[in-house]
Amino acid sequence: MTTDLQSRAINALRFLSADGVQKANSGHPGLPMGGAAMAYTIWTRHLRHNPRNPKWAGRDRFILSGGHGSMLLYSLLHLTGYDLSLDELKSFRQWGSLTPGHPEYGLTPGVELTTGPLGQGFSSGVGMAIAASHLAATFNQRGHELIDPYIYAIVTDGDLMEGVASEAASLAGHLSLGRLIYLYDDNHISIDGSTDLAFTEDRAVRFRSYGWQVLRVEDGNDVDAIDKAIQEAKAEPRPTLIMCRTIIGFGAPNRQGTSKAHGEPLGDEELNAAKDNLDWPKEPRFFIPDDVLEFYRKAVEKGRELEYDWKMKFEAYSRLYPAQGTELQRRLKGELPEGWETALPTFPVDAKGMATRAASGKVINALAAKLPELIGGSADLAPSNNTKIDGSPAFQKDSHAGRNFHFGVREHAMGSVLNGMAVFGGVIPYGATFLVFADYMRAAIRLAALSHYPSIFIFTHDSVGLGEDGPTHQPIEHLTSLRLIPNLAVIRPADANETAAAWKVAIERRNGPTVLALTRQNVPTMESSAQVEKGAYVLKDFGTPETILMASGSEVGLILEAAQKLADEGRGVRVVSFPSWELFEKQDEAYRESVLPKNIQKRLAVEAGAGMGWERYAKSVISIDRYGASAPAKVIFEKLGFTVENVIAKAKEL
Repeated sequence: MTTDLQSRAINALRFLSADGVQKANSGHPGLPMGGAAMAYTIWTRHLRHNPRNPKWAGRDRFILSGGHGSMLLYSLLHLTGYDLSLDELKSFRQWGSLTPGHPEYGLTPGVELTTGPLGQGFSSGVGMAIAASHLAATFNQRGHELIDPYIYAIVTDGDLMEGVASEAASLAGHLSLGRLIYLYDDNHISIDGSTDLAFTEDRAVRFRSYGWQVLRVEDGNDVDAIDKAIQEAKAEPRPTLIMCRTIIGFGAPNRQGTSKAHGEPLGDEELNAAKDNLDWPKEPRFFIPDDVLEFYRKAVEKGRELEYDWKMKFEAYSRLYPAQGTELQRRLKGELPEGWETALPTFPVDAKGMATRAASGKVINALAAKLPELIGGSADLAPSNNTKIDGSPAFQKDSHAGRNFHFGVREHAMGSVLNGMAVFGGVIPYGATFLVFADYMRAAIRLAALSHYPSIFIFTHDSVGLGEDGPTHQPIEHLTSLRLIPNLAVIRPADANETAAAWKVAIERRNGPTVLALTRQNVPTMESSAQVEKGAYVLKDFGTPETILMASGSEVGLILEAAQKLADEGRGVRVVSFPSWELFEKQDEAYRESVLPKNIQKRLAVEAGAGMGWERYAKSVISIDRYGASAPAKVIFEKLGFTVENVIAKAKEL
């Protein structure tokens, strides 16, 4: 390849990006113009991918963690032959286009992760590397290394400033995830101005202390130097950060190297001056030289060859290891093994019962043998969250086949890592902490819901029922807050059998994440059909219903007891277990009417948390709209009105 063609191929990335931002009159030209040579080097010299099959299981992954530079990624996808037309690039940031302001997984072919909230791409890439390492350790055989992807990313100053990236980087170094190769767009500029305003630590020393290899490229436009650094990274068993000294908005004579290049169009005058500066035609906009397009489109044929070679390796592997080949193929396709649900335990009716966190632990271990792809752990709370898979080692740097994860006290990184694991495929990941700490990982939960990642978030100690730890650890607004997130299934099971049914929903749910909210305290195991997949169901009718009592989780046993006493007084009462609003709203109107008939207006909801939202279903609510207290759980519930007597009194007031 001639130096001239290489230079023009890089400039094509710069100016397709800048033209897209200019046409939209909105966006971020600085990263694409400054980071084009990094992206070019990854995509043309290293990245194994097939533009005609973006989901090919043997591919490497590329993450643009600085998602604001999305036009760089869209330009790469178009040029290399993905199903993303030039018209889509011209429709950047417009309604209905495949080129939104920040990359969205599942929308644009070739986008591996939803990025934009800084630090999330960085951290989810760690999850991808974990999933890849686990599958490699489980299935690869000497001479038959089917699972060997690299996870490449372009990360930014903003990514490195975010706390979630620090958490994830620390974990990645500890686990020695050598498949991670991150190129740091070290341009010394943030939105406010120079990074000297707020970001002066020695990033190289910091990452070395995490256990990363750190390399430097003094000129971020030096393709050969970047290439050499990536080759060095591939030979290293540790994750690698390549610090590339770049110039934001490179080529724009009056804006390069300044914060003005970051987040607004260059303007016609400056854009034309940049094109003159780099010897690029001012017109037409979105210009692609024929030889440049021909060069990039070689990725199509190369991708076919790479995938074909990988399939041949898979066939050879399957001949030698037929059982493993069949199992790996099933897992990569995301198919569940036949009859897996028969492993779900059934719990006998028991007045004493058990905590739903304990029931969840039993379900996890019952499923573990049938679902070898089920892996996960806790943010340093495994004994409290009941997440350990018995008989499996921990996932550590010397045991990547382990299924138990010690995420450390890194809730936010745990959420992002789960997302990366889930989207990589071949595994069903779960992660756990206390419900009150869902706030620490909310950004990751939201991205999972937006992107339809099938992550499973386990939150135990789901109410003031956790007792003496007091209000700092007692969730109040958290259930309501999580229920506000579209496409997030929040399930709060009432007993052990509803917990098993909730796990069934979470395992089968492939189009979005699931939250399981579980108790610390024991709850009775009831006689019921546990129709959790319906979101709400009639637990029991006492006579012809005149009043409906509804509740989720630990309060279901309470309203059942109150209903019995009301029935003893001759009142007709329906008891509705209501584990999930989101799932209930997905049912048809006929089913919802059968559970909550419109002609029964005497309705009382009971939940040990904020009452906001229950008004859509109930006339009155017994809830907690204040902080809790430090005391035994039984005392707290009594003081806050969660007694049979108060439920009866409120029901009679309807």
